Amino acid sequence: MKPVIAIVGPTATGKSNLALHLAEVIDAEIVSADSCQVYRFMDIGTAKPTTKDLESVPHHMVNILYPDEDFSLAVYQHMANNAIEDIHTRGKPALLVGGSGLYVRSILEGYHIPQVPPDLQYRTMLRKRAEREGNDILYNELMEEDPVAADRIDPRNLRRIIRALEVAKFSEPSHLLSVQSKHSAYDILIIGLTVEREQLYNKIDRRVDKMINDGLIEEVQSLVEKGYSFDLPSMSSLGYRQIGSYLKNEISIIEAIQQMKYNTHRFARHQYAWFKLADKTIKWFDIGEPINKRAENLVQGFLLK
Repeated sequence: MKPVIAIVGPTATGKSNLALHLAEVIDAEIVSADSCQVYRFMDIGTAKPTTKDLESVPHHMVNILYPDEDFSLAVYQHMANNAIEDIHTRGKPALLVGGSGLYVRSILEGYHIPQVPPDLQYRTMLRKRAEREGNDILYNELMEEDPVAADRIDPRNLRRIIRALEVAKFSEPSHLLSVQSKHSAYDILIIGLTVEREQLYNKIDRRVDKMINDGLIEEVQSLVEKGYSFDLPSMSSLGYRQIGSYLKNEISIIEAIQQMKYNTHRFARHQYAWFKLADKTIKWFDIGEPINKRAENLVQGFLLK
């Protein structure tokens, strides 16, 4: 079985930095497991690897789509698996890195995902219903139609609720996230990065402030000028949605920044729900301590077994 080393954990814990270090040590390539880094022009708000990073270590699943192109879990799974196979054909290990728990699990656990094309008319109808009646109505319907999917989706994530309902409507009784096999197609090592909650929130807040200082407002404005609508799924992602509200004069920049910080705190808690500290299959490292050498030793032992 071919090796895949996954690096998981909440946002702002340094997953990308550890991945870059390990990639250079073991001559690996990185496969991003981030639902937003796939989009071109969306760099600052997605904390995308820098141009220097992308040049120093081969990255996959980064900058592969325009913000108005359709993207889904099924598309990600197919393309990421192809990238991993390509890496393995060149005799290298793959590093699967990112905070999107659903994307990581789809690779590690072999989710069987129904191939249902988007139905824009149906999506628009559901979105309008959510505006009139609230997200809870749609989430309750999903609980009836596909409890397996509902259990894995944040009730506040309208985009994923709508997609799951779409799958349920246009496929067999769906089990959107049903696992194909208890046995992965890969030999897997999972490294988890964690830190005390208050320290994590402080790191998130500093990252948001840096994004603003680095030009996130200008990045969002540039996307609008290129013709990308705030109605696009890509533009409704964390950070872009709040700056969009500011640019539309719906909230002040202070409110936008506060919302970014609060929602990112909440997102981090949701990430912990995907990868639990009690999960013995994950080798957890507290980033409050030096971890590079320990992680390096763990990975080299894994590859030599």
